[in-house]
Amino acid sequence: MRKEGRAISPLAADRLRADVAELLACDPAEIDPDEDLLDRGLDSVRLMSLVEKWRAAGAAELEFPDLAEQPELGHWTVVVSTMIGGKA
Repeated sequence: MRKEGRAISPLAADRLRADVAELLACDPAEIDPDEDLLDRGLDSVRLMSLVEKWRAAGAAELEFPDLAEQPELGHWTVVVSTMIGGKA
């Protein structure tokens, strides 16, 4: 996909937020980028499903600890965007 002459990552911040919201059964807008998603109800099984989903979408080097060490959407956006060489 392209927008204004540049590629759009399949793992843009909006996609990450939507994927997390789907697992938490909430509206994406309800997720604060700095909140602890484990406190919000995200468990290790769901966390691993995000790792697998995002690996398949382009973050091939993503590992469970990359997300588990700091379970905040804002942090995950930086980690994933760095891995795919773009900006979220």
